[in-house]
Formats: sequence, C-alpha cells, structure tokens
Amino acid sequence: MTGNTIQKAVIYCRVSSAAQTKRGDGLGSQDTRCREYARMKGYQVVARFDDDLTGKIVQRPGMKAMLSFIRKHRTDNCIVLIDDISRLARDVEAHWELRRTILRAGGKLESPSIEFKQDADSRMVENVLAGAAQHQREKNAEQTFNRMRARLMSGYWVFWKPKGYRYEKTRDHGKMLVRDEPIASIIQEALEGFACGRLETQVEVKRFLESQPDYPKDTPKGEIRNQRIHDLLTQPLYAGYLEAPNWNISLRKAQHEGLINLETFEKIQTRLKEGAKAPARKDISEDFPLRGFVKCGDCEKPLTACWSKSKTGKKHPYYLCYNKACSSYRKSIPRAKIEGEFESILQSMQPGEKLFHFVKSMFKDAWQQRLSQSRHIAKVLQSDLAKSEKQLEQLLDRIVEAENPTVIGAYESRIAKLEKDKLLTTEKLANLDNPRHGFDELFELSLKFLSNPWKLWVSGQITLRKIVLRLAFAEQMAYRKNEGFRTPQVSVPFRFFNNILGEKEMARRGGFEPPTPRFVV
Repeated sequence: MTGNTIQKAVIYCRVSSAAQTKRGDGLGSQDTRCREYARMKGYQVVARFDDDLTGKIVQRPGMKAMLSFIRKHRTDNCIVLIDDISRLARDVEAHWELRRTILRAGGKLESPSIEFKQDADSRMVENVLAGAAQHQREKNAEQTFNRMRARLMSGYWVFWKPKGYRYEKTRDHGKMLVRDEPIASIIQEALEGFACGRLETQVEVKRFLESQPDYPKDTPKGEIRNQRIHDLLTQPLYAGYLEAPNWNISLRKAQHEGLINLETFEKIQTRLKEGAKAPARKDISEDFPLRGFVKCGDCEKPLTACWSKSKTGKKHPYYLCYNKACSSYRKSIPRAKIEGEFESILQSMQPGEKLFHFVKSMFKDAWQQRLSQSRHIAKVLQSDLAKSEKQLEQLLDRIVEAENPTVIGAYESRIAKLEKDKLLTTEKLANLDNPRHGFDELFELSLKFLSNPWKLWVSGQITLRKIVLRLAFAEQMAYRKNEGFRTPQVSVPFRFFNNILGEKEMARRGGFEPPTPRFVV
C-alpha cells in the first residue's frame, strides 16, 4: 500500500461441477478463507467471481469476467486471491497459461496456501503443486470411470436417465432406474404399437407422443424432434437391457425393469431396417379419414379430398380423383355418401353371436394347447441355448488363433449376434412358466374389434379409424361414383369368419344399396 491508498483485491472461487454449488459449501469455504487472508493483509475485497467447471479448461465464464474486471481497473493493480493452487487449475499447462494471462491483465496472484514468486525454487514448488493437482484430477477421473464401468458390467445404468425412467435410491442396489409414470406407460404403448404395426412409421410414433399431454416436448410448439423418436426406438434400456460400446460393454441384462421385452425390441429394430410397408399419409385427418385408402375405380389412383365453398359461402366436403388422365377427373363425391357406404360395409362385417362365441372358444383352446406345450418348447430352447454356447466357445478359440484383422472382425460380429440370440432364448425360457399376459388381456381387445369394427369407426378418433382400415382390409378399396365400392378384400380374420359358416351367419347390412356380394377370399 502507498500512503492511505487501500489495496483492492478480487476473489476467484471454483468448483468442478454445477452439482457442487448445491451440495456442500465449496464456494463458501473458499470465499471465507480468502476474505480472512485479505483482512490480515489489509486488502479491500471489491468483487468475487465463481466458476463450476473442471480445472482442465482455461476458457471459463467466471475467469473471463474476472480478467475483464482487472483490465478495466488496471490502475488499481488488483490482487487476485485463490484459496488453493488447485482452484486456479488442475492442469500444468492451464495453470501457467492462466498465470501469464492474469499478469498481462494487470493482476497479481496470491493465496493463503502458497507464495507465488519468480525465483527458481518457488517456480519448482509451484510446478510440483500444479502437477500434483493435475495428477489428482486424472486419478479421480480414472477411479470414477472404473467405478461407472463396473456398475455397467453389473447391469446398472450410470448415465443420464432416459425419458420414462427416474433414479431412485434403493437399499440393496443403490441408485437405479425405476418407472416414471405416466411417461413410462406412454412410451410402452408407443413402442409396442410400432412393433406390432399399429403405428406404421416413426412419424406416427412422433404424432402419437405429441398428442399425449403428459409426454415432455422438445419445442414450445409441442413438437418432438425426429432424432428423439429414433433414439427412443433404438434404446435397449426400454427392453431391460443395456450396452455401452464406447466403454466396451456389450449388450447384457440390466437390473431395472424394462417397459417391453427383448423380443419386442428386436421386432422394432427389424421394422426400422426394413422400412414401413405402407407409409401413413400426413394429410389423413379427422375430416377425411378415407383419404389415401379409397382409390378411384377407373384409374386405380388414391382419391384426394377437400372442402368446397358454395356461392352462399357454406363449405361442403368432397372426395375426388385428381388424375388428369382419368375419366373421373375432378368429379366430386359427397363425403356423406362415400363414408356412409363404407360404414355400411363395416356393419356387414359383424359376425353373428353364435359364430363369434365359436371362434372365441377356438382361440381359448389354442391358448391352452400352447400353454401345455411349454415343456416341449423349453427343451427346444434349452437345446438352442446349448448350441449357442458351444458355437461361442468355438469362435472364441478361433479368434485367439486368428491374426488377420478382417477375420477377427468377422468373428467378433458373429460372437455379438450369438450373444444376442442367447439373451433372447434366455428371456423366452424365463417367460414360459410365467406368461406376461393372460388370455383375456391378450385377446379381449382383439375379439372386441372382430366382433364389431364399426363401433371403433364411429368413435370418431382418427387413430382408431386408421387401425380399422389396416386390420379389417387386406388392400385399398376401389370406388366408382355411380356404382359405389367394389367388393372389398377383407383381412384374414374376417375371411376366416366368412369361410366357417358363410354369409348367413354374418350380421345384416343396414341401408346399403345395391347389396354387396359376399367377401372375396
């Protein structure tokens, strides 16, 4: 100090992560120690700057703000106080770079733990302490990595929780993933829907999730990014399995409960590779549910639809052919007419009560037979498991002897596939004696649909209407303006009903003229 001028000082505090600012009092204890040192020295503390980043990084918001401050007050020759050398940096190169930057900015570094001087001995001590701080950081990182990898190998997920799960501290397992409702059930429905084809494309999965108020969205407009959908469909955690290829952790059974089973997950991966067989149109809406499904009876092109405004300003809905080469080009068909005839067809597809109960009994008998066969199936699966293990042993012996990188890569790919097959077989064996669902749970909804698909259609929900179109009919229906629908090609279950007892056992149509011939097989 010169005369009555009080030396000004700033305090710099740093912790390694944002979590440490909330847990413990790392910043507060550093501040207390620096202020006590400033009081003893007679310094006036004019500012404090904080960071919550690793000491390896040089570019830090708090450090930048502090350098800007001391440059602005260069004439004050500010003292920069740090609690310990490790608070400045945990890397030798970063330490000396920051030391030089602070000096050039007009500041002077001080600490209650070390005296910074320019002689050879002091610089050697400073180097040793900076090196020790770097070693401690690297050792901590190494230990953290080893512990996390060990947890992964034991089947515990250690990274950021995926949607549908939350971390919960348990007595025997520590922190582990548990279902986070209602998001977990929403994701489960989306995954199972895509696996069975109810949700035909990734776009439909996206729309389904966006329609759920409880599912978190990516944008303020309520949208979900396409990459999020792909990540969700390819995440094995939802099947109760985990893998971390970058950490050399292969696919293995996890400790947490899956939302779906591994077989369903593999169906999803197969569908992603094969692509959608019948992509859903984006312009199918509640206004025109048959758009894209009904085709023109003259040119075989799908009918489009629109609202037409009359001279009075009233809007009227129409379906029409938009193929310029077609004789029916732009010949509009009132929505009420074409959809009314379609509903009549659906009503005609209701089986009689006698036939329905007969088919339900057949389903139940088949279910019981399947359960009684579980012992034989178990033997087959155990045999497959033994074969897979034998093949794995042979491949491991070969890979040890192999020297060609291409051959080794081929062996590794084959081993990975066999490991996955083993997991699938093991899961099937575990579920044989304890089925995930009972008969009523598995078949009740299907039987309700088969008993009367018209009820689902008149619900008015576009999702249910699209399900009816996919499940009730084998292909698009053709429609001619003056003749109506051609004979529809119904799906296998309805053909089955028709073949057992004939049309006399099907419910009568109401109000559809002319009569539609019997369903074609």
